[in-house]
Amino acid sequence: MMTTQVQNPFAVTTAATEHTTGGMVESKSQREISEVQAMVVMAKQFPRNPIQAVDKILNACTRQTLAETAVYSYPRGGQMVEGASIRLAEVLAQNWGNMDFGVREISQANGESVVEAYAWDLETNVRKAQVFTVPHKRFTKRGTQLLTDPRDIYELVANQGSRRLRSCILQIIPSDVTEAALNQCSVTLNASADTSPENIKKMLGKFAQFGVNTEAIQTRYQIRIEAIRPAQFIELRKIYNSLKDGISKPDDWFVLSQKANNESDLNDIIAQGETQENDFRQPENVEAEHIETTAETPSIQDGLLL
Repeated sequence: MMTTQVQNPFAVTTAATEHTTGGMVESKSQREISEVQAMVVMAKQFPRNPIQAVDKILNACTRQTLAETAVYSYPRGGQMVEGASIRLAEVLAQNWGNMDFGVREISQANGESVVEAYAWDLETNVRKAQVFTVPHKRFTKRGTQLLTDPRDIYELVANQGSRRLRSCILQIIPSDVTEAALNQCSVTLNASADTSPENIKKMLGKFAQFGVNTEAIQTRYQIRIEAIRPAQFIELRKIYNSLKDGISKPDDWFVLSQKANNESDLNDIIAQGETQENDFRQPENVEAEHIETTAETPSIQDGLLL
């Protein structure tokens, strides 16, 4: 008896699936090409005005909230070097105009992500890109921690990508424009340096996230935190931006283990004093036992003689 199986009319064949997938990829590629071409055409039709662009950048740097996060510092060769943070780099690119920039994940496999950070001047057709690999690991003093949570992986990739993106943007923007923006941010900070107890308390809370306490800050500046000067407060903001962006580490700026070392030294001194005291007491006990023994011995001998 011959049996036949009726084919499901709603089933999708392999050939149809491959055709559909290939068509979607091709359609996506064509759409991306069209978007890029449209951006280039718009940049050519509406070129930037450098004077207006710089005016917009300097005007943005007069905002106190931007100036507080625009500059970071990091130690190099015993000196403090300052630079534009990722927040300032984004403002530069947005106001410079006719630029495409961002971070995109190319692939994710075998516990790592291949990421590309890029910045493209659509008007001059100058493009800077950095392709790098981000292992799904968090390196701490306690050891290496593997990341499996998608949110942790996303934050790690975004953090690593923002540093490369800053570098790409600053290679596109003229250096004199960046210097002018940094100078304007310094003027804004100097004019609005508020060292009130409320702001000092907020700053201490920010540094506490990185394990930096009040004693470490006072040790660095050799003053009480209530008497901190505006210039030092501005420097603390730059150091915080450096720590937040991952440019430097708390150990580069502060002596975090000084308190622990002092406590350890104190404990060693106390322990050493107790040891010496026991050493002085031990001969007295031995001598006392010897005296008691010698005192009893004659009585025994006298008893034997009697």
